[in-house]
Amino acid sequence: MNRYPLWKYVLIAVALTIGLLYTLPNFFGEVPAVQISPAKTTAKIDEVLLSRVDQALSQANIKPDGIFLDPASIKVRLATTDMQLKAKDVLQGAVGENYVVALNLLSSSPRWLTRINALPMYLGLDLRGGVHFLLQVDMKGALTKAADRYAADIRTTLRGKEIRYAGISRDGQNVVVKFRDIQTRDQALTEIGKQNPDLLLNAGETGAEYSIAAALRPEVQKRIQEFAIQQNITTLRNRVNELGVAEPIVQQAGSDRVVVQLPGVQDTAKAKDILGRTATLEVRMVDEEHSDAASLQAAIGGQAPFGDELLYDREGAPHLLKREVILTGDRISDAQPGFDSQTGEPAVHINLDGRGATIFQQVTRESIGKRMAMVLVEKGKGEVVTAPVIRSEIPGGRVQISGRMSTVEARDTALLLRAGALAAPMEIVEERTVGPSLGADNISRGFHSTLIGFAAIAVFMIVYYLFFGVISVLALAVNLMLLVALLSMLQATLTLPGIAAIALALGMAIDANVLINERIREELRNGTTPQAAIAAGYERAWATILDSNITTLIAGIALFMFGSGPVRGFAVVHCLGILTSMFSAVVVSRGMVNLVFGARRKLEKLPIGNTDWYKRTTAA
Repeated sequence: MNRYPLWKYVLIAVALTIGLLYTLPNFFGEVPAVQISPAKTTAKIDEVLLSRVDQALSQANIKPDGIFLDPASIKVRLATTDMQLKAKDVLQGAVGENYVVALNLLSSSPRWLTRINALPMYLGLDLRGGVHFLLQVDMKGALTKAADRYAADIRTTLRGKEIRYAGISRDGQNVVVKFRDIQTRDQALTEIGKQNPDLLLNAGETGAEYSIAAALRPEVQKRIQEFAIQQNITTLRNRVNELGVAEPIVQQAGSDRVVVQLPGVQDTAKAKDILGRTATLEVRMVDEEHSDAASLQAAIGGQAPFGDELLYDREGAPHLLKREVILTGDRISDAQPGFDSQTGEPAVHINLDGRGATIFQQVTRESIGKRMAMVLVEKGKGEVVTAPVIRSEIPGGRVQISGRMSTVEARDTALLLRAGALAAPMEIVEERTVGPSLGADNISRGFHSTLIGFAAIAVFMIVYYLFFGVISVLALAVNLMLLVALLSMLQATLTLPGIAAIALALGMAIDANVLINERIREELRNGTTPQAAIAAGYERAWATILDSNITTLIAGIALFMFGSGPVRGFAVVHCLGILTSMFSAVVVSRGMVNLVFGARRKLEKLPIGNTDWYKRTTAA
């Protein structure tokens, strides 16, 4: 007798129910929508903004099909593309410049599916259309910039300690300092080592000239390179927001490359312009003489004092700043989130390079009791990040920004300060544009190829294995459903290689059913009873199925680990397809066979094709 315990049937039923629910959203198609997301880290997505959006649409006589609030954005579903374009213009004026209003496409699946987070898969660039860039980060350039900073630091250290040197130069990624006598060199060696623990120092001697060669430690070089790639990624993410792209993809590819994908964007020139922009930090003094309410009101009215500029902070408060820029972000060597040592409040700790530290120390020494403003300049506009009072002289180039910050805001502000400019030069090494019509054609071709492949497999299995072929086809359909459901649950991005992986998964999944069916046939030819043949067929085929799938899974994992871009997308679908095929081919198909044949006490024959043909062939 072949029967499953109840818990296995429950497991299959739960898997099929979840698979069906999370597969359904992919069949409802997409409708036009507008997405509102923060352009700055301080902009909030909350119920207040949601009511503003709803009110703005009502005043413009635009009736949305639905407004959805999630932690990262607000999405407005609309009926037509004309309403979509009109809604975008209305909402852009309503929410202001702190938010990005982008065109998007949303699934038209029912709300009850959306409430259980049953969402369709994302479509990749080759299916939706857009612009693709692959950028190469110049890691040598990052190390060269670091060497220049350390050369300035060494120069400042030697001048501060009044140690005479003959010259400082950069030789590749090393810094060489020359001296006229050995005593001065040894003194400098001690001081430079104290101030710069990240450097490996080697003393040299050539004739009457003495020198110190400073090189970055290997672990420091690795840290600088990792920082460069992450800072460049953060910078690029900040920049693509201006394009109004709903679902941009900016991610690392390998150790020194970045992939930028902008779905829906067809203007390559504009995309290049955005990716090449810069942003920086400026340090300015607050005009203390004109900080009264009357002066501020006059400045708001357009009558700012000569030599001053009116800027606003993150909360909308006005500040009159002197136009003279004391320091720029080029002097920032690092910015990290942390906490104020005195109050325990979240803060941002900034490290300046040697020249920046000297200027900052001199200005703070001469401006005790006055306010100094940190201004973030991006896209040609400045915003006051903070404007603290200088309590004392600040030496060493270490600056702290604190006040009314959460830990998340401190982290994001540190990222913004670091991401004001690219940490290392980048070069576009690959560029392509995919039109929306081509993307739709790719979807159609991929869908039809998968459907034709499934139909061909189904016809062969039913003709060759009769009723057991029908069960195999049903198991294959379950496998496809579970695979799509998993991709939807993971919110994976489906690309053309992903569709190819789905088609391949179907062909590989049926192989397990072929092994099982042939094993059952062999048991029947050997005179085993039908019930025993079913049990033996599944049990003895399992080892072969497991071995073959594990070896294929290893290859898929290797593709995922060492591949990039489309290769990794193919590997993800491939690996998930192997797991779902093992479940559907063994567990689900066995459950169906047990339901049909398991309770029959007098089972004399199985509808699994002509087993006598093998006997005649063997006899011949």
